[in-house]
Amino acid sequence: MSITIKDIARLAGVSYSTVSKALNDSPLVQPKTKEKILSVAKQLGYQPNLAAKRLVSKKSHIIGIAWPTIERQAWSTLVTMINDQLEQLSYHTLLSINPVESAVSIFNRFQVDGILVFREDNTVERSTDILSSPVPLLFYGRSNLSVYPTIDVNRRKAIFVSVQHLAEKGHQKVAYIGDLSQTDITQQEKFIGFSQGVMHFGLTTHPEMTINTEGNSPNKGYAAFTRLLNSSFQPTAIISGSYDITLGIMRAAKELGIRIPEELSLVSYDNLPQMASFEPSITAVGAPVKVIAQQIVETILTMIQDPKELPYFTEIDIELVERESVGRRKA
Repeated sequence: MSITIKDIARLAGVSYSTVSKALNDSPLVQPKTKEKILSVAKQLGYQPNLAAKRLVSKKSHIIGIAWPTIERQAWSTLVTMINDQLEQLSYHTLLSINPVESAVSIFNRFQVDGILVFREDNTVERSTDILSSPVPLLFYGRSNLSVYPTIDVNRRKAIFVSVQHLAEKGHQKVAYIGDLSQTDITQQEKFIGFSQGVMHFGLTTHPEMTINTEGNSPNKGYAAFTRLLNSSFQPTAIISGSYDITLGIMRAAKELGIRIPEELSLVSYDNLPQMASFEPSITAVGAPVKVIAQQIVETILTMIQDPKELPYFTEIDIELVERESVGRRKA
């Protein structure tokens, strides 16, 4: 049998309205009374009736997240931080790994307050009718075409700054290992940043200085790194296109006895806290994942309250965190 507010009120010796106010964290309830009510509710295993609350407030306090892949560590970390920040604000999340169109439809049936869509490519941008939704839609991922409010990181600048950092350390032969996708704009931006950096700083160019991983998994990074070592281009430094690719590079380097940074320097995209736990710790570039999560949460909650106040595109700036994986190249 489900526990109701009446049960809590009877055991706590207060009125129904007092229990309701306490459960909604109203300042009208004295702290000691609120503490007693919450204690009784916890002991009874009380679960609020979300459907009933939605009828009263017209809000579900649920955010839907359309997440196209569970394989990317960077996105896993970001989603976890988004969920944590929303939870602190009394919101809950529903996560879907279905195709975007299907996920949006499901979330609308659940009557969520807002929807966050992680974009992998630009295939859905032209289908505005498919993604029509009665609640705000916020995209995470670069697009020059999107008609939806979008947040993204300046990936092009991130890789350009990585090239600059290595050039300032004396490296002239730098390689890029990443997904050179023709459909994923976010990956294209990284490659453009690398190409611009190499030209701007006058680094040595070579047909094999970029290795296409054709994906972002550790295994793809491992295979790409071994292909680079067997090529005619032997760099003194590498820029990795993602955290997961870096995992593969580090595993291969360890197996092959290549010392980082003594023999090969490494900079990785994805500014995650996990980069500090590598041995050696990895110099990373990108927007701090906590900053991305905070911007997404603030934006989608503002959209729910007043969507007219927001720009359609917000770009988060990047920073390079220097650690142990880059050494100075002697002339």
